[in-house]
Amino acid sequence: MAVDVASFTPAEADLLRRAMGAKRSSAKMRKLAKRFFDGAAANGVDRDTAVSVFEQIHAFSGYGFPEAHSMSFALLVYASAHLKYYWPAAFCAGLLRAQPMGFYSPQSLVADARRHGVIVREPDINASLPHATLEPEPESTGGHAIRLGLAAIRNVGDNAAEEIVAERQANGPYTSIGELTERVRLKKPAIEALATAGAFTSLGPERRQALWAAGAAATTRPEHLPGLAPGLDAPALPGMTRFEVTAADLWATGISPGTHPVEYLRTWLTERGAVSAAQLGQAEDGARVWIGGAVTHRQRPATAGGITFFNLEDETGMANVLVSPGLFHRSRRVLLASNALLIRGIAQVTEGTCTVVADQVRPLDLQGLVSKSRDFR
Repeated sequence: MAVDVASFTPAEADLLRRAMGAKRSSAKMRKLAKRFFDGAAANGVDRDTAVSVFEQIHAFSGYGFPEAHSMSFALLVYASAHLKYYWPAAFCAGLLRAQPMGFYSPQSLVADARRHGVIVREPDINASLPHATLEPEPESTGGHAIRLGLAAIRNVGDNAAEEIVAERQANGPYTSIGELTERVRLKKPAIEALATAGAFTSLGPERRQALWAAGAAATTRPEHLPGLAPGLDAPALPGMTRFEVTAADLWATGISPGTHPVEYLRTWLTERGAVSAAQLGQAEDGARVWIGGAVTHRQRPATAGGITFFNLEDETGMANVLVSPGLFHRSRRVLLASNALLIRGIAQVTEGTCTVVADQVRPLDLQGLVSKSRDFR
């Protein structure tokens, strides 16, 4: 329209295009208005028509930029939803391989996949690749399970994981912890982290026995004669409890593939009248509820008038919590310092979704089983 009505040159039209997509588009558009009106007059276009045309261009600048973004995001959402529905294991594994990224932590991504029936398996020294992969599993949604990768284990990283896998592919699977360190040069923290993550479970030793042997194995090197390291045969040690396994998983990889930390408090929460995230969706509008979970996000958008939005996660799903400026001020220390919260509030149920408007908050002790939340700055 600028070219036809006001004889804008290609360069001027490009300036107009840039002005329409700029953060302060109105100010930049006003600078081009005189050139537009002068060009329109030179072409015999009356003032009222020129103003009407320019106002339409100017109005589009107010939504054209977000409209283009919304179409791009809509395509991403549609494609992601399609992948997540039909290939949930592949979708989750792809996100795990792209870390660090995105709004949700690897623990939340895996917990969501598990809630949708995807089986997630711990890292394995003979089955894992450096990053998350798929394994055929009829019992898992979509027919595939996720196998966590070796590189995601604390103190291991990409280089060591790639070396472990390359040696295994070249010369066959490992039969013991000692054989691993005889074939691949690894530092003691990496071997102990592999043991903590359960990467040696398929070889026979429980995690405590593997940790015992890891220290001795760390003294061997590929250039040493095999079988000389003492202490590789661990004594009979008690196995880890489910709680201890979860703690070990979260320390080693930040992911608990078989459980969620809030599971260990479910009985305690139920006795105190707290509902789960899944049950929250069945609450009546206006009902006062208690809910507890791990804090995954704290967000305070600039347009929210000081309201802070919290996201709580438990073994059944996620819950949205709205915290007013007054409550945030009164309970600031608890709200910012606690990795898990027990919250009382009013349920706002609208079109199948539920938000809890908090009126009371308490810290929830998950004994260090919760990763750091992703918060506003």
